[in-house]
Amino acid sequence: MSTQSNRAAWFQGGEAECDIKPGARARAFRLVLLGPPGVGKGTQAELLCQSLGTCHLSTGDVFRAASCQNEPSPALKSALDAMRRGELVSDGLVVSMVQERSGCLSCSGGFLLDGFPRTVSQAEALDELLEREGVTIDAVLAYELPLTEIVDRLSGRRTCSKCKAVYHVSARPSLKEGVCDLCGGELIQREDDRPESIRVRMRAYEESTRPLADYYSRNGRLVSVSADGSPEAILERSLKELQARATLSRS
Repeated sequence: MSTQSNRAAWFQGGEAECDIKPGARARAFRLVLLGPPGVGKGTQAELLCQSLGTCHLSTGDVFRAASCQNEPSPALKSALDAMRRGELVSDGLVVSMVQERSGCLSCSGGFLLDGFPRTVSQAEALDELLEREGVTIDAVLAYELPLTEIVDRLSGRRTCSKCKAVYHVSARPSLKEGVCDLCGGELIQREDDRPESIRVRMRAYEESTRPLADYYSRNGRLVSVSADGSPEAILERSLKELQARATLSRS
């Protein structure tokens, strides 16, 4: 497996540098990940980065790590202020936050963008930014799974009320039903993991993401990948799709 970057430049922005040196990768992949809740996108992001040596650039990770920074970047500070007020972070602020980290997009190690873009407007802004950096997206991997399977995955999830460890009633059960293995806390089903809530979330995801998938499909960058099966099987499927595209681009 490939050595990963420490992602300092992505978390901090500005003048921060990562530890990937020019020419360190024989082949640098530049990817975007799409996928609904419960499809296993986070696991695939981790496995793909380990396999390809790309850097996992998650906007969610940036927000979560911001609390540890004494002086967050201007765009990140504005985004955090909006979130504290209970407001949605605007496309403009998200794009500005990514622009502050544009060096990560031209890094010779490649990247895997997770959580960005979320709208067509963000995708268009990303294309403009990448054009200025002189790089292009190799593929947009869209993980797909039937709604019934997504409902089964998420509705079976249980979360510890104390330490927040996550279990699944069939795929990853606790040793004692309803009790956390780690701290003994009660395992609960989150409100947004109930079947009716999941269907509402999926409708919202479909409405917001379908235009984005259509945007990438029109220019031939969208690659649909079945998220059925084990994480290893899904990874193998993803890598085969990327290899096929690389072979086609060389022919």
